[in-house]
Amino acid sequence: MRNGLSKDLIARVLGGAPKYTLDELEAKFPARKLPEGAFVTRFAPSPTGYMHLGGLYGALIDCKLASQSGGVFMLRIEDTDTKREVKDAVDIIIESLEKFGLKYNNVPEYGPYYQSMRKDIYHSVAAYLLEKGMAYPCFLTSEEMEEIRQKQNAAGFATGIYGEYARDRDIGEEEIIKHLDNGEVPTIRLYSTGNPDNRIFCKDAVRGSISFPENNEDTVLIKSNDRLPTYHFAHLCDDHFMRTTHVVRGEEWLSSFPLHVQMFRMMGWVPPLYIHTSTIDKIDEESGKQRKLSKRKDPEANVAFFLEAGWPTEAVIEYLGNIAASGYEEAKMKGQVKSFWDYEMRPKKIPMSGSLFDMKKLEWWAKEHIATLSVSDLVKSVVDWAKEYGSDDNKKQVSDRDYLTSVLSIERDNPKRIRKDFITWQQTLKEVSYFWDFLFVPNKEYEFNKDVLSEFLSSFDEKDDKDSWWQKIVYTAEKLALKPGDVAMNLRVAMTGRTNTPDLYSLMQVLGGERVRERINMVL
Repeated sequence: MRNGLSKDLIARVLGGAPKYTLDELEAKFPARKLPEGAFVTRFAPSPTGYMHLGGLYGALIDCKLASQSGGVFMLRIEDTDTKREVKDAVDIIIESLEKFGLKYNNVPEYGPYYQSMRKDIYHSVAAYLLEKGMAYPCFLTSEEMEEIRQKQNAAGFATGIYGEYARDRDIGEEEIIKHLDNGEVPTIRLYSTGNPDNRIFCKDAVRGSISFPENNEDTVLIKSNDRLPTYHFAHLCDDHFMRTTHVVRGEEWLSSFPLHVQMFRMMGWVPPLYIHTSTIDKIDEESGKQRKLSKRKDPEANVAFFLEAGWPTEAVIEYLGNIAASGYEEAKMKGQVKSFWDYEMRPKKIPMSGSLFDMKKLEWWAKEHIATLSVSDLVKSVVDWAKEYGSDDNKKQVSDRDYLTSVLSIERDNPKRIRKDFITWQQTLKEVSYFWDFLFVPNKEYEFNKDVLSEFLSSFDEKDDKDSWWQKIVYTAEKLALKPGDVAMNLRVAMTGRTNTPDLYSLMQVLGGERVRERINMVL
């Protein structure tokens, strides 16, 4: 441990005196008054681009664990990487959580929830570390650090500022003052006492206790360019003072695990329980091998893809929940729970290996979800999607809500045999497009029996009930020495342009007598 700095020098190093003492911060952010066993979780994205599916997956786990335990789920924006920040990214994050039904509760007393607004907290903790000799100002330039990296690479050593490469690790106050008088702004580095020959044991809620070499790198805590914290230091301060109990994050952070545990122990703070989730993978179409979802190759990596294509957000959540919670699908199929939110999720059951995202499987979940909707809920979902994301044709389809309701009501009156051909709101409108004349595409390849159509048309009456309508089909078939199915198929293709549709009588009733006659005459 090095000697600590004086308070006056700390103020110069940090660009101002710290606002709080540690005791004042502890009093400002007291332990939360929550039920025993309640989880306090946070989704902490950086506003550096679109909302990734993996982020939504992690946020779902955060939200579920907090909600089922009577705890708190927070949204914290980690916006200290100002160089990579993307305009409107925060709005996209907030909108995505809202549309997928993940409700967070940012209690004001533990805010602010933007890291860029918590600078006083970070500097106060950094001042404590500088005073205790657990951190130091480092005046290495980027050019000097690049020289160090090159030397380390040439020697086959791990890169970083540690040991003999940490030039400013033990400089005294006089030398620090000379650098400051020269106008140099230092980074603040951790004074690491770790030895990579020793092991540190870190507890993960899913993976159990994991052994790592101790961290010996003097990691940057406060950057010199904007005096904002690095991720490592900000997450230490925020998770402690926001009283986070569980941290859900991707397995790519496992390599930083020993550093983070080291920092919590250094401060004398109890670290949260970490849950390192597996990556969201898919089967590569070219190689046939499992790989991580790619921002560059896979449109479904962006959650906006699901919104724009009209996937039911509830179905996406159900499917991601099934990936995260082993045993959920079985419980749902047995009727033990109605949705993922009713199922008790256990951290130990979260998968450790790459979680496979299968669009075909998602289709199944979507069909199952849509099949449970009332007609009014189905219509509302389709209309809302079309108004926000749909094409001009889609907007025309939903302009007459009563007609749309009639179309989407077909074969939804029998809960035991409800149709399951709707997958997305976009696909739903495409599936029923033949009900609108401006989208109807006549089938020019089908070999119609025009005698069938003429005979049926001669007796057609839109006021007929289903039995009377069917008897006319049977009569037409007998008169022309055909099967009733042949007559029905001719009518089906004439009405819709397709050979496979829902109940023919119902769709002809919705089309109406005038449109039925027009389409038969079009063929004739």
